[in-house]
Amino acid sequence: MSVRAVIGDIFSQVAFDQQRTLPLLADGVKLVDLGLDSLGFALVVAHLEDTLGFDPFGAPDCSPVTFGDFVKLYETYPR
Repeated sequence: MSVRAVIGDIFSQVAFDQQRTLPLLADGVKLVDLGLDSLGFALVVAHLEDTLGFDPFGAPDCSPVTFGDFVKLYETYPR
């Protein structure tokens, strides 16, 4: 499964658990427009760390704005 697919699945699961409806997870969609609150994003990042084994948010200049930025952050993180 690709990193993008894993991220999409986790966003969908967290949204479902929080009884939220996600828009289509397209690259240009802003993270603030996904409908998740700060707890939701924290859960996404925690699940991604558990699943992928790393957390890229300690890197300098880490400030994804769109879903595409978020995915790229995980896809390009050095492992």
